[in-house]
Amino acid sequence: MTLRERIGAVYEGRRPDVVPYMLDLSHWYYHRNHQPWDLSRAYECPETALIDYHRRAGVGFYLPNLGSFFGIAYPPDVTATVRRSPDGNEITWRYDTPLGSIERTRRWYEQTYSWAVCGWGVKTEHDLEILGYALAHRAYTPRWDRYQAWVNAVGDLGVVYMLPGYSALGQLLHYWQGVEGTMFAAEDWPVTMHRVVDQINENNLALIDLIATSPAEVVLMGDNFSGDVQPPRFFDAWSRGYYVEAIRRLHAVGKRVAVHIDGRLRGALRMIRDVGADAADAVTPKPMGDLTPAQCREEAGPDFILSGGVSPNLWLPGARVEDFRRAVLDWLELRRQGPRLIANAGDQVPPGAVEDRIAIMRDLVERHGRY
Repeated sequence: MTLRERIGAVYEGRRPDVVPYMLDLSHWYYHRNHQPWDLSRAYECPETALIDYHRRAGVGFYLPNLGSFFGIAYPPDVTATVRRSPDGNEITWRYDTPLGSIERTRRWYEQTYSWAVCGWGVKTEHDLEILGYALAHRAYTPRWDRYQAWVNAVGDLGVVYMLPGYSALGQLLHYWQGVEGTMFAAEDWPVTMHRVVDQINENNLALIDLIATSPAEVVLMGDNFSGDVQPPRFFDAWSRGYYVEAIRRLHAVGKRVAVHIDGRLRGALRMIRDVGADAADAVTPKPMGDLTPAQCREEAGPDFILSGGVSPNLWLPGARVEDFRRAVLDWLELRRQGPRLIANAGDQVPPGAVEDRIAIMRDLVERHGRY
């Protein structure tokens, strides 16, 4: 079977010949090749060099990290702008609306190869209302031609996931307010928070309806879930209704839905399974995660797809290769409980990872991942 056929079999509940092996190598690849990682623009064309590296390495491809598969437009009374600082090391996103203006800023740090937030945009209750107004008035247009170009470039190497972006809570937690600010806002401004969250998620559902008409087979949702940031009770109050409805609409037209869970797993795996998702992506077990592979399966149940398996620290030079191998084999043991399993990194292969470990994992999967 090809890598694409193996991934498809897992989503269909069939047993592939071998556990599928796929990785998000984007950040590692950019860092290794000293390529800029520019959050101020989306990639309209396939990243052929990155895809070709996956092909040479025998690694399945699934995540077009900065792919742009739909257009976003705003009404005349909302202006969305993005600007770079003169030195190129800061990016600022700004909304100007009839209610006022807000902006957020991220700064580039070469040492970690990441854009860290250095200025949150929502600091007051009124700022929150401005954000709600801006995001509630987005309109979407399909660019399935761009998506199909990625599919054509990837071919039998994998399945190209479609990414609709964050829910309302994800926008607040990761873009505009931060974890601390969002938690205080939920307590201090609950009426406004609920109104804004509902506004944004209602708009998000318009995008879900558009994606339902796309050629995508798998839709990847999620807010970088972690069981300590969005535990089940908090999730039920603020996000559960949106996820249930979005997944229902996508399932109604035959789409599969994966949800990105790259933090603490206890409570989160069951929580996401119970809203109807088909798969958990980026599952990170111990040592950086809080569950062993066997505990992940126990929490998720037999029919929920687990995609992940190797903690990010084990890819780095400071980790013994024996520990890396053991983690891969422990993950592959889950195949004995059924075919709902994909061998992947816990989130992504980190910058600075030892390149040889990509091939080591590939060979272990081919040798020990057979059904």
